[in-house]
Amino acid sequence: LQFTEEKLGQAEKTELDAHLENLLSKAECTKLWTEKIMKQTEVLLQPNPNARIEEFVYEKLDRKAPSRMNNPELLGQYMIDAGNEFGPGTAYGNALIKCGETQKRIGTADRELIQTSAINFLTPLRNFIEGDYKTITKERKLLQNKRLDLDAAKTRLKKAKVAEARAASEQEVRITQSEFDRQAEITRLLLEGISSTHAHHLRCLNDFVEAQMTYYAQCYQYMLDLQKQLGSFPSTFLSNNNQSSTAPVQSVSTPSVLASASASLPSVSNSVITSGLSELKSSSGSRKARVLYDYDAANSSELSLLADEVITVYSIPGMDSDWLMGERGNQKGKVPITYLELLN
Repeated sequence: LQFTEEKLGQAEKTELDAHLENLLSKAECTKLWTEKIMKQTEVLLQPNPNARIEEFVYEKLDRKAPSRMNNPELLGQYMIDAGNEFGPGTAYGNALIKCGETQKRIGTADRELIQTSAINFLTPLRNFIEGDYKTITKERKLLQNKRLDLDAAKTRLKKAKVAEARAASEQEVRITQSEFDRQAEITRLLLEGISSTHAHHLRCLNDFVEAQMTYYAQCYQYMLDLQKQLGSFPSTFLSNNNQSSTAPVQSVSTPSVLASASASLPSVSNSVITSGLSELKSSSGSRKARVLYDYDAANSSELSLLADEVITVYSIPGMDSDWLMGERGNQKGKVPITYLELLN
C-alpha cells in the first residue's frame, strides 16, 4: 500500500542520504560495465557463438566440454595433409607442411590465452556479478522494504488521533527507524567494498594484458621462424597471359617489421636501392649488387639468385621499373630489385 501511494504521489517517502545514493549508482555502473566487458571478452576469445553456448551448457552441467580443434589448428592440419599429398619433397608441399606446423603452434598459443584469461580475468569478473553484486541486490531490496515499513509507520503516526494510538505509533516509528538505519549501514558497508572490487579487477586486467602480450609475442616469434624456414617466397605470381603481374614481396627483418610496414611492399622503399636506382636507370652503365634472398626464376627470361652472392645489374630501355637485368658469368636474366642491395 505504502509503495502504491508513493507511486501515485499520495504519500511521502524517506530519501536515502546522498552518500548512499552515490554508492548505489557506482555499484550499478560497475555491474553494467563489468557485464559488458566480460561478455565481449568471451566473444573475443571464442568468436563462435555455438561453441560459447556449448561451453556454457557443459559448465552448468559441471562437465568438461569435449576437446576439439580450434581454427588455426584445423587450418594447420589441412595444410599438413595437403603438403603430404602434394609431396613433402616439392617446394610447395614442403612449404605447406611448415606453414601447417606454425598454424598448429598458434592454435596451441590460442588455447593457452583462453585458459589463462578465463582463470585470471573472466572468473573474477563473473564472481563479482554472480556473488558480491547479488548480495548487494538482496540487501538493497531489504533496505527498500525497511524504508517502506518506516514510511508506513510515519503515515500511521500522522493519522493517529487518540493518545494511545499515537503512543503505539511513535513506538512503531522508533523500531522501524532503528531497523532502517541498521539496514542502511549494512548496505553502505557492502557498497563501500566496490572500491576494493575496482582495485581487484585492475590487477585482473593487468593479468589479462600480460596473457595477451605473451600470446602476440609467441605468434610473432612463430611467424618469424616460419619466414626464415621458408627463405624467399615464390618469386612472381603469373597472370593468365604469362606476364609477371606482381613484383615479389620483400622479406622483412625483425627490427623493421614494427618500424616500417612499408618495407615489405613491392614499391621498394629501401633507401639503398632507390638511391642508386634512378642513376642506374638513366645511365647505360652497370653496378654490382648483393642478393638479399634466394630467388627461383619463374621462367627462362629470369635469373635464379642465391642469398649473399654478388652479381652485375643494369637497366635496359622500356624495362618494368621493378626489375633489372642481372649477369653472373655468362648467365643473364631479369631480377627483381626488391631482392637486391646495390653496392657502391
